[in-house]
Amino acid sequence: MPSQLQSRNAASVGSRNNHHHKKKKTNLATMAWLCLASSSSVTTAFSTKSAFLRATAQRTVVSSSAFKPRSLCSRRRTSTLAVTTSPDATKSNNYDVTNQEAGLLGSYDPTSFETEIYQWWEGAGCFQPDAKQAKKSNKKQPYVLPMPPPNVTGRLHMGHAIFVALQDVLARFHRMRGRPVLWLPGTDHAGIATQLQVEKQLIAEGTSREDVGREEFLRRVWMYKEEQGGHITRQLRSLGASADWSRERFTMDSDLSDAVSEAFVRLHEKGLVYRGEYMVNWAPLLKTAVSDLEVEYSEEEGKLYYFKYMVDGSEEFLPVATTRPETIFGDTAVCVHPEDDRYKHLLGKQAVVPMAGGRTIPIIADEYVDREFGTGALKITPGHDPNDYAIGNKYNLPVINIMNKDGSLNANAGEAYDGLDRFVARAKLWEDMEAEGLVIKAEPHTQRVPRSQRGGEVIEPLVSSQWFVKTEGMGAKALKAVQDGDIQIVPQRFDKTWNNWLTDIHDWCVSRQLWWGHRIPVWYVGETGEEEYIVARNEKEAREKATEQGHSSDVVLRQEEDVLDTWFSSGLWPFATVGWPQSEGDEDSDLARFYPGTCLETGYDILFFWVARMVMMGIELTGKSPFSVIYLHGLVRAVDGTKMSKTKGNVIDPLDTVAEYGADSLRYSLVTGVTPGQDIPLNMEKIEANRNFANKLWNCCKFVTGNALKDISEEERKELSVKGPITKEELEAMPLPERYIISKCHALVASVTEQIENYNLGAAGSLVYSFLWDQYADWYIEISKTRLYEGLGGTNEEDAKLARKVLVYILDTSLRLLHPYMPFVTEQLWHHLPRADATADQKAHSLMLSDWPQLDDESPLVTSDDAVSKFESFQALTRSIRNARAEYNVEPGKRISAVIVAEKSIREEVEKEVNSLVALAKLEASGVVFCEPGSEEAKAAAVDSVQLVVQDGVEAFLPLSGLIDPEKERARLQKQNEKLQKEIQKLAGRLKSKGFVDKAPEAVVDKAKKELAELEDQAQKVQTSLEALPTP
Repeated sequence: MPSQLQSRNAASVGSRNNHHHKKKKTNLATMAWLCLASSSSVTTAFSTKSAFLRATAQRTVVSSSAFKPRSLCSRRRTSTLAVTTSPDATKSNNYDVTNQEAGLLGSYDPTSFETEIYQWWEGAGCFQPDAKQAKKSNKKQPYVLPMPPPNVTGRLHMGHAIFVALQDVLARFHRMRGRPVLWLPGTDHAGIATQLQVEKQLIAEGTSREDVGREEFLRRVWMYKEEQGGHITRQLRSLGASADWSRERFTMDSDLSDAVSEAFVRLHEKGLVYRGEYMVNWAPLLKTAVSDLEVEYSEEEGKLYYFKYMVDGSEEFLPVATTRPETIFGDTAVCVHPEDDRYKHLLGKQAVVPMAGGRTIPIIADEYVDREFGTGALKITPGHDPNDYAIGNKYNLPVINIMNKDGSLNANAGEAYDGLDRFVARAKLWEDMEAEGLVIKAEPHTQRVPRSQRGGEVIEPLVSSQWFVKTEGMGAKALKAVQDGDIQIVPQRFDKTWNNWLTDIHDWCVSRQLWWGHRIPVWYVGETGEEEYIVARNEKEAREKATEQGHSSDVVLRQEEDVLDTWFSSGLWPFATVGWPQSEGDEDSDLARFYPGTCLETGYDILFFWVARMVMMGIELTGKSPFSVIYLHGLVRAVDGTKMSKTKGNVIDPLDTVAEYGADSLRYSLVTGVTPGQDIPLNMEKIEANRNFANKLWNCCKFVTGNALKDISEEERKELSVKGPITKEELEAMPLPERYIISKCHALVASVTEQIENYNLGAAGSLVYSFLWDQYADWYIEISKTRLYEGLGGTNEEDAKLARKVLVYILDTSLRLLHPYMPFVTEQLWHHLPRADATADQKAHSLMLSDWPQLDDESPLVTSDDAVSKFESFQALTRSIRNARAEYNVEPGKRISAVIVAEKSIREEVEKEVNSLVALAKLEASGVVFCEPGSEEAKAAAVDSVQLVVQDGVEAFLPLSGLIDPEKERARLQKQNEKLQKEIQKLAGRLKSKGFVDKAPEAVVDKAKKELAELEDQAQKVQTSLEALPTP
């Protein structure tokens, strides 16, 4: 049928979303054997790999998790990266020392240090919650980030890269601020994705899972997991993820499997779990129900089949159209609109189902039918269409299932079609109907076809017995948690989406017809039948319950074949990974310390399918919201905003990018320039630009360490180490450029701190970039050279010492601010600066464990607005002279004279920095004159000079001699005058407006008047300069 003649959209069953891209297989040695072989005790038990395989194959299985060898099932695992760590353990443990001793040589090459730094961090235990400060002495609230678990056999893509970049910013920031940070990593067993890969292997071998049996199949899956698993976590490490890998979890770990059973049992005890029949999305290749997330729709060319539904006992017929003729065998009614005059006389009569042996079905009426669309007559197939299912329930129509689990038709389709593939049956049925004269026509028709995301086959809606969790009550609690502010969603606009979904929530189908996963903890009583069942944590408990119910001790108990939806176990992630339910009530446990979590950072595309279920499960099972903040990032897209696609050739591979540009450049590109919840356009030009920024930072540090600090004594070097912020007294005693750069730096600290605390991560990162490039590198480093080098005016050793102190202080502070975004290069460079000693509690003398520049929000760092204002005047003066040189094409090496006219307070400060002005503006030192406005010197300077009106109270005159073309200068001044006149006219008009003067606040009006006076003064000066030019 056409869309309203039943557009067959699959029903929502709320199952597992897998948004990970498919990757090419990598052939590796069996990781299980390699891991086991590293233990002498294990190699004694299993002298060969084949012995180990035989032993695992012989294990008795109750649930799929039982196949995992105990040594591979441990709750805490050592890092898989350990096999790649440096053989020189001493060097690795003291990387900061060896790095410093080697000196900062060569150019920026991230491949030369990123891996070694990460191994040092992890080996030293820097990622653990108490790596910075001992638990007993740290009274701050832990900051807990549950990492969204990627598929255990997955490969890294940009979806992973963005969550690593964002979450690592949060982890490193809060760690440096002194909070015990637990970023808990792990992987998901990915039921459908993993099982499908093993099934493909079996098919390639000429067999199937049914042929080998459940036990052998699960053994094969575990081995596939050990062979292919671990790649994703190693790849996450390559991005710098500072997660506590010593706590790495896997959803099929034995204690997490226990938590899944516990959750199911408790929900059942609360009356929230039931078994029933419902329409689901059925994947014939996988032979399981799947969720909407695992269904992808594609526009495909098909056919729309028009045929006759004969009225019983009559020559009349109803014209009906369908896109799936084979479903005719499941029809149980024909429906028309009650006001449709064409069919009113047929209501209550029977229609004969084509090719069904004379079976008849009622002709009914319902306003659901659009009589203006198509033929106005709909075939109703409750067993194979979600809309028809709803109508069938409304009118109590029977449900006929005409399809087997593999997509072939069953006996309900009749002997001629029984066992035929659905598409083969479609063609045969249409031929047979044509032979019977029941065909009207078939015409091309473009339709949205639902296909399995994993298997690619066309999804079939069908009714099947499944296990469900009631969600209305749990959804109401999750809704209230956000409404009451217990949970904050960032950005807030997703509150509406959250509310809409949770107010229209359906029960959650949690059963999957798979073998890989958590087997549902239900046991059916007796050798056959499913009427009586027992929900229990394990078979022992099930038998005890059966006995209590009056059954014999040896009664046959059969465990449910289905496994739980992967989202069910993932929904327990925030609390099961820290010890639920085993540690309930233990105040000294990880559960008590790290639950509830702080922030759940993830993509907005799984807000419902995972995040909402975590909140529902968390509140229902623990009584607490699982986290206080939900931070949603957008999807990484191509630069034009389209989806990255291999077909389009616009995919950016994160591993290739890291290899070429370094992890820092990729991370910084993903995080900066975006806002929460917005999609992220990414291109290589942006990544390359950020690599250039890292290179700029590298060169800044090389200048400081290789030039400014060259040949100083070890004692002075120690004195330069940053032990705390610059104080007010220290700041006030410094010259203008130092007061300025420190004030700007301290203001930057406050802004970055506030932005990150409020989850504006992109804006915060961009601020650091701008400061380092535009202020520190372009201004202060250049000014510092006038203190350090005799040839640029540096003759005072105290000035040189101060410059070195400020250079180190600003660079040290900037590296700390930038570290959460670009951890590798900042760590590498920080080792070369003078550093205060690490505390006794610190796991390593690492930047990531150093203090954030502002630990206490109540004590902001000192700044000087006066210094900032005056130095900005200095900057404006310098830029004006530079611009004039460029406009008049003054040769770069030529030094020129200048008369600086400024009011006293600014003139005195700028005059003290004459060496800096000379260096930056390329002036002739002996030709720089300072004077007051209105003085004779100022009047004389205006003759035959280029006038530069910098700002109110500051101007400069550059002698025309050998500098400019008078006609060009006239044109420049006329252009400037025109601009000033337009601004004057606009502001004067505003002040003449009665509405503005009467209604605007007095302060605003006064400000406008002042601005007008300044503009008129500037215009007068420009006019004077024009009149001073030689007459053409």
